[in-house]
Amino acid sequence: MSWENSLVKISTYQVDVLRKRLVAIAERRMAAELSLTLLHAELEAERARADEDAHAGWYRIGYAEGWRVRREKAEADIRAIEAEESGARDALTAAYEELKKYEQVADGAARAQTAAAARRDRAAMDELGLRRAVA
Repeated sequence: MSWENSLVKISTYQVDVLRKRLVAIAERRMAAELSLTLLHAELEAERARADEDAHAGWYRIGYAEGWRVRREKAEADIRAIEAEESGARDALTAAYEELKKYEQVADGAARAQTAAAARRDRAAMDELGLRRAVA
């Protein structure tokens, strides 16, 4: 195996690792967004319960404050995950570009080897033709 093919394999491995990392980050973002959606649904259920039960209304202000804090934390988590996802996408794009460069180098080296082999074959055939012409 040539060094060009080794570089392509290593670069392909790096792309696969980054792709898996991006998938894991996307799954975490989806889970965080689902958590935020469930938090909103929980608030609506609590509002409905407070509207039905007069005693539950006493705790509504405290619940709303606690809910706001949890919502802000969930939104901050989502923003952090989105930033991480953006960085992972950039890293994956750079890895793809690097892989393509290595593939082009490997392809160029293979074509050069093929061309050199063809030149050797042509030279051998020319020499054989000259020997027959002399004989």
